Amino acid sequence: MFKMNILKPKLQFDRVKNILVGINVKHYKKHLKDVLHLYADADVSIYNHETIMYEVYSYGEGDEDKQGNLLYGLTVMYPVYIKNECNMTQGHFHVDKNCAEYYFGIEGEGLLLLMNEQREMYVEKVFPGSIHYIDGKYAHRLVNTGDSVFKVAACWPTTAGHDYEAVRKGEFPYRVYKINGKIEFVKR
Repeated sequence: MFKMNILKPKLQFDRVKNILVGINVKHYKKHLKDVLHLYADADVSIYNHETIMYEVYSYGEGDEDKQGNLLYGLTVMYPVYIKNECNMTQGHFHVDKNCAEYYFGIEGEGLLLLMNEQREMYVEKVFPGSIHYIDGKYAHRLVNTGDSVFKVAACWPTTAGHDYEAVRKGEFPYRVYKINGKIEFVKR
């Protein structure tokens, strides 16, 4: 009988903390001061600018410039409201519009905002177990609409790239608020 050496995986999903752990996992945090420009109300002096709005974990192997390689990631969003406006990620288009992406709801609840280049927007509800296909031609943004941590996993090609500037120049046409426990969309 042949004895096979069984290796431990380089990446794991820590089921206790619900985060990615492993060798070479990249991790960064976005504080309120980093994303102030996203919110409608410029008078946010009452908020701590060091508040962590969201964290991103990502992992990939191989040459990131090689077509066919994938990244796996996790976004962790906190239940923070800026004058009732829901916490959101920056949102981005892919530089390579041929690169699609998948999102997977892990914990909490929120929304996935999708916008085409004509700034037409539609929304999908994200919850544990939900799976979302994102066409490479759509900008996408996550929004935490709950009162707990919101976690979404993702898988996308390493060659997709992130175009945040296109979203800054042509923002999503609606803002998302939670007022008296109800989600409301307000046109910009």
